[in-house]
Amino acid sequence: MAKATAYTAKDITVLEGLEPVRQRPAMYIGSVGKDGYHHLLAEIVDNSVDEAMNGHASRVDVTLSADRTTVTVSDDGRGIPVDLHPTHKLPAVTLILTTLHAGGKFGHQNYLHSGGLHGVGASVVNALAEHLEVKVRRDGNEWAQTFVRGRPAGPLKKGAKVKGTGTAVTFRPDEEIFGHTLRFDPDRVRQSLEDRAFVHRGIKFVYTDELAGAREEFLQKEGIAALLRRGIERQGLHPTVPAIFELSRDGNPKKGDILSRLEVVLTYTDATDERFLSYVNGIRTPSGGTHEAGVRAAVSKAVRQYMTTHKKAVPSGVKVTAEDIREGVVAIVSLFISDPQFLGQTKTRLNNPDVAPAVENLVWPVLEQWLNENASHADAIVARVVMSARARQASREAAETVRKTVKTGRRGSLPDKLADCSSQRAEECELFIVEGDSAGGSAKQGRDNKRQAVLPLRGKVLNTEQATLKKVLETKELADLVKALGCGVGETFDLGNLNYHKIVLLMDADSDGDHITTLLLTFFFRYLPKVIEAGHLFVARPPLFKLELGKDVFWAANEDERDQLLAKHGKGRKPVISRFKGLGEMDPKVLAETTLDPKRRTLLRVAVSDAQGADKVIQELMGRDPAARFQFIMDEAPTVEDVDV
Repeated sequence: MAKATAYTAKDITVLEGLEPVRQRPAMYIGSVGKDGYHHLLAEIVDNSVDEAMNGHASRVDVTLSADRTTVTVSDDGRGIPVDLHPTHKLPAVTLILTTLHAGGKFGHQNYLHSGGLHGVGASVVNALAEHLEVKVRRDGNEWAQTFVRGRPAGPLKKGAKVKGTGTAVTFRPDEEIFGHTLRFDPDRVRQSLEDRAFVHRGIKFVYTDELAGAREEFLQKEGIAALLRRGIERQGLHPTVPAIFELSRDGNPKKGDILSRLEVVLTYTDATDERFLSYVNGIRTPSGGTHEAGVRAAVSKAVRQYMTTHKKAVPSGVKVTAEDIREGVVAIVSLFISDPQFLGQTKTRLNNPDVAPAVENLVWPVLEQWLNENASHADAIVARVVMSARARQASREAAETVRKTVKTGRRGSLPDKLADCSSQRAEECELFIVEGDSAGGSAKQGRDNKRQAVLPLRGKVLNTEQATLKKVLETKELADLVKALGCGVGETFDLGNLNYHKIVLLMDADSDGDHITTLLLTFFFRYLPKVIEAGHLFVARPPLFKLELGKDVFWAANEDERDQLLAKHGKGRKPVISRFKGLGEMDPKVLAETTLDPKRRTLLRVAVSDAQGADKVIQELMGRDPAARFQFIMDEAPTVEDVDV
């Protein structure tokens, strides 16, 4: 074992300029795979859209090169300023492209609402681009500057006289960061621009594909109502109410209104769940947030108020829940706000706490009035709500009956290795699926016996992508899992009989654990998809590292978290770092504290936002065709920094 060397000030590395972005790109763009690659383009398009949504531009052009590796985004906005910054003594355009957190959206009145708020978008793209060129038209001239991996290749140059104003950015993502195989997906780029046209009605988006020789213009006048109709059609849904509720309200930021502008469209369909699509300042928020929460609460409140006002009776013994009221709702929410607080740089979720009540208080009275004025539509909605409530009530009663018969054996046989919980209420019960008896022992000792059950599995389960249902049920580990869940599989499946409303995959934080998790995710996706759709499946994040800094103890799930904790808390303190080999060697008390305790743990909910995309990936990764798997690995291998073998 190598002897530890001294840990002194000279061992501390300070990353300056854009170097932190190149060292940890995933912190800024989410990943260095396809999503991160396309996120670069989104950041530049967002800047052009910001100009347009604030009334300074009317058109955004995106041109994809023939080799799919280079893209140009241009607009007819004001043009990035080119004069010298009074403090930094650099042209503003140079400063914006080479300095994190430099921009014109920090409290200035140039942008009342904006998608780029952190001042890192353009500079992050520059840092992760092999080559970037910016051209600015303003003050009667064209100005140009080029950059290589975030560093200026030369000074900002003043060019010929031109008319008009605007900015054009051309960049090529760096193969040192993203590998040699990634390319821009023309369908994805095109779809993104078309969707933006709905959200930003009146702004023209022009898409040019040099390889296909195609040019398309997207200019929408109807807005998100047309997007809603298109989405319903593409998802194969059928409206149960012929009308669409629409709300469009402008606030007045000068008077202190939280919301600059809010647009909501919604209708009821034959879907068995609720489906929301949301945007903040034109940016898609796939993980929702407080704006979605406000609309959800408003729908529940408005329908309840209508039922109370018009004395709509509910069958005896049936309790209508918010879930019943919103079943079948398909809605789009587009919010414009001056100071949005997003979850991370990738802006997947809105976190402003004051937005939810503001949206709710704006939407519910308007929606209630709409219901009162459209009695036939409202009564159809109430009938659908009651039907949903009755069906859900029946499912709950069936599940409760099954629960109560456990001790008498009427629920059916349970796996011998299952350490069940004592509660009979499925909604508060959790099932932790672990690998191996050793990990199972730690989990059983550290769990809350009332609410938490543990099912140890032996080794890697069957790859169900390559197996029939008959083969699946003949496999003991998966058969035991189906028994424990209680909801059946295939034709016998009944979600109302699910014994645990939280099913948690708890595996070691290493490559074997990831493999087992992938195998189980494949099983649930193929044979129990309704469990995922209902939001019952989760993946736990047990710690891989324990960091002791004096009397302080920190836990890290991976190397990145370990390094971040050291950078934040380790200054001047000698760390003692332990790496867990597996859950089995973890003290039950530690496992409970870090992974089982609902107040301190982190669970990742499994959700499928793109069913077709997920189906394709699972076929490639887990299917019988080794050629597809080999191609996927070759495509993605350059994006992997470290492989744990």
